[in-house]
Amino acid sequence: MGEFVVSASMGAMNPLLGKLTVLMGDEYKKLKRLPREVSFLTSELNSMKALLEKMDYADELDPQAKNWRKDIVDMSYDMEDYIDGFIHHVDEADHKVGILQKASHRLKAIKERYRIANQIQEIKDRVFQASERRMRYKIDECISVTTMSISVDPRLSALYKESTNLVGINKQKEDLVKWVMDEGQQLKVMSIVGFGGLGKTTLVNEVYREVRGQFNCNIFVSISQKPDMTRLLNGILSQQLHLPPPSYACEVKDLIDILGGYLQDKRFLVVVDDLWNAREWNVISCAFPRNDKRSRVMVTTRIEDVAKACCSEHHGCIHIMKPLSDLDSKKLFFNRIFGSEVACPSQFMNVSCEILKKCGGLPLAIITVASILACQPRRIKEQWEQIKNSLSFHSSTNPTLEDMMHILDLSYKNLPRHLKACFLYLGFYPEDRLISKIELARRWVAEGFVSNSHGLDVWEVAKNYFNELVNRSMIQPVYDKHNFEVVSCRVHDMMLELIIRRGREDNFITVAHDPHALRKVQDKVRRLSVDSSGGDDDTIMQLSSTSCVSHVRSLAIHGASKYLPPLSELKFLRVLFIEFTKRVDKIDLTGIVHLRELRYLKVECNRWSPDAPDLHIVLPNQIRRLKHLETLEMPRLSICIIPSTMVELSCLSHLALPSGTRWPDGIGKMKSLRTWDCFSLHKSSPANIRALGELTNLASLTLNGQKEYWETKMRCTDDHDTPEAIWMPALSCSLEKLGNLKRLRMVSISKTCDGDALSLVSSPSHKLEFLELGLNFSRVPRWMGDLHNLRSLRLGLVLKETATCSCWEEEIGIIGRLPSLVKLWLRMPIALAKRILICRSTGFMVLEQFFLECDGISYLTFEAGAMPTLWKIRLSFDPDGWDKVIPAGLHNLSRLKEIHVSTKLIRGVFQEAADALPSSPAVIIAEFGHRKREDVKKKKKKKTNGKRL
Repeated sequence: MGEFVVSASMGAMNPLLGKLTVLMGDEYKKLKRLPREVSFLTSELNSMKALLEKMDYADELDPQAKNWRKDIVDMSYDMEDYIDGFIHHVDEADHKVGILQKASHRLKAIKERYRIANQIQEIKDRVFQASERRMRYKIDECISVTTMSISVDPRLSALYKESTNLVGINKQKEDLVKWVMDEGQQLKVMSIVGFGGLGKTTLVNEVYREVRGQFNCNIFVSISQKPDMTRLLNGILSQQLHLPPPSYACEVKDLIDILGGYLQDKRFLVVVDDLWNAREWNVISCAFPRNDKRSRVMVTTRIEDVAKACCSEHHGCIHIMKPLSDLDSKKLFFNRIFGSEVACPSQFMNVSCEILKKCGGLPLAIITVASILACQPRRIKEQWEQIKNSLSFHSSTNPTLEDMMHILDLSYKNLPRHLKACFLYLGFYPEDRLISKIELARRWVAEGFVSNSHGLDVWEVAKNYFNELVNRSMIQPVYDKHNFEVVSCRVHDMMLELIIRRGREDNFITVAHDPHALRKVQDKVRRLSVDSSGGDDDTIMQLSSTSCVSHVRSLAIHGASKYLPPLSELKFLRVLFIEFTKRVDKIDLTGIVHLRELRYLKVECNRWSPDAPDLHIVLPNQIRRLKHLETLEMPRLSICIIPSTMVELSCLSHLALPSGTRWPDGIGKMKSLRTWDCFSLHKSSPANIRALGELTNLASLTLNGQKEYWETKMRCTDDHDTPEAIWMPALSCSLEKLGNLKRLRMVSISKTCDGDALSLVSSPSHKLEFLELGLNFSRVPRWMGDLHNLRSLRLGLVLKETATCSCWEEEIGIIGRLPSLVKLWLRMPIALAKRILICRSTGFMVLEQFFLECDGISYLTFEAGAMPTLWKIRLSFDPDGWDKVIPAGLHNLSRLKEIHVSTKLIRGVFQEAADALPSSPAVIIAEFGHRKREDVKKKKKKKTNGKRL
């Protein structure tokens, strides 16, 4: 791939030049006149490329230069499309077998050559015209360039791990915490109102994090300008409250009733972030029961009338956000660049103060400018002066929205070229959407934005790009639930506005809420994001009748109903993402066989309930024609028949299919696979399970070993399931060969499944970082002691009843000596639990989170010096069998911040112990585990009484 990447400012110019070089090869010299034409185009386009690069560093372009660049970018896309089609036909001829087939195709090839010759002549004419305009309007002379070298920010993303790094909110935070925790019994609402970029979300998030442990139920929801209320409420129920899906298709009123009923007897804390109008508040607030449980709701908004509407009926009050003081502004600014104000060189002090004055105390503006300055390879005063002069505000004491956008635009201009396209691509996602780092990286690669670098493959380089955007404060990082790493991000709404503006100006991306509106678009649409939530069922079909989308390369449909556009007419597609939010029975994807350039395909279906009909995904039988396909992801809750030719997809790198999927033999051919989620052991032949060992590029593998409830419901069972006694030995042989594995998960495994066969594995991958084994072992496999990179482990232990305490300590010691282990989840039955002593010599020197599922929790003892970095412990046990005894030695866990228990029956006992600890940890009820047990009890009771469930 090299340097042949797509960029925001040069379009497909780089990959185009690479493909023109291919056309100069021996294979194409037999085509008369082609080498001469290609040589001319290469020379002209290289000259244009040089000017486009110069434009990329320009302070500002005049309208003539902008129009010229836009035409050249558009031309580069058209040329690449033409050449891709030509190369495809030539390659197809080479693979024909038989005299008649070759003769037939040769006749077609002659027509194709005439067509490509006409297209090249058309492109030559466009190139001539572009060159003439360049000379006529003296484009080269109307570009002023500031020589400003921007490098990658060397700071680690950990700098942004805790939002408390932001200063100036401590006093406001204290006031809000005091309001939340007051003794008033009735439901109360607080509206936090202020200008965009003032830090409203940061403030409420800090309050939320501090007090959430004192509430039975916590909800944090962000509201977009045009929210889909059904999706929003469904997300609260399933993702935040972990409630099972409703047994019927629900409307908004039904979801409000479910949510309100769940909250009725609970003390709840709710944050409604970024509310734009009172209409949405009038809907969502109906779900907040006015109980006497000291419940609280916090709302952030830019609009004062909305703030008043929220508070009018709920004993509410309004908190006005204010800009930072001069002192806090300096602290935030200098901490970001130098670590402290004292460390700032004297020659930068005056210019820094002038820059800060122009930022007007807005945290977002200060962070953005500071990130630009911190990324300079050498701190030269003249460069700081240039940035200061660029911040020409109308009013330094009261910045306007346009002033803020000017600062944000400056941060975009100072991005390295390789990051600009990646940043603008974020506009592909709807407002307030949580964006997965892995998904984003895969899309960037599919779009051609990423190049190989320093021996890393494109997937790793793409993740580095993501981290660079985090370090430059262009996106807001979101860490995984274990705080291991950044796994996703959000885009500040003002940054998103900048992206949409820039994307529209450069015709880089088109965002539409109504496909009918595309008929007014004059330019060819290259990347299209359609949010059709709430639209008619046939609106998406209008895409095919809109000529401007015939050359679209990327298509994302959010909120699709049941129809797909005719995919065969979108033949230049490289990326296809479809999200269904309404009930659908069948998704026919056979049309993708015509998308010869397709690299990324993902289908999501977010609405499913137990009474829903089977969801069938239909793939084309000749799917092997998609020779460029890299990523394929289908809904987990679906039925998908795999064509036999799927194993011939030589570029397939990332695969996620339903766990009940049966694969044809021959998976060993898919040598490019890096991630597979999830591979069904009980649906796979022994030959395929052994063939897993041939996929030596696998870095992440999720294995499913047992039928799940939904598989039975979806009728995914048959009489040909592979029993555990067969798949376990075959799996053991394969795992020994997967030396590049970093993540291995075995999920949905029966608790009675014996894992000792895996204890005999000779040498699993020493690169493993995450290991989840849903099996029971009679002892810890000895090979685990060699996993020096392991950070997270999930394991079940069932020692023999005759095992001694010293035997238990020996087994625990193997795990405790792992040097990188920060999270441990351990399951043990009460009948076999012995006294477990955790002391300094046991290890666990870097362990941060410890989850223990063991009914006899009193068997656990922590001695002085044990687990010195532990901050979170979660204890799961049977509420019917608890003996009011907690683990001994909790006071020796000096850094403990959170204690999670699975039942509220014992909360008082733990709270008393927590209050006595120096670190004063919060005691949090694990609502999901408790609810599951309560539900089981209720069902048993109903059965006993002879009532219908």
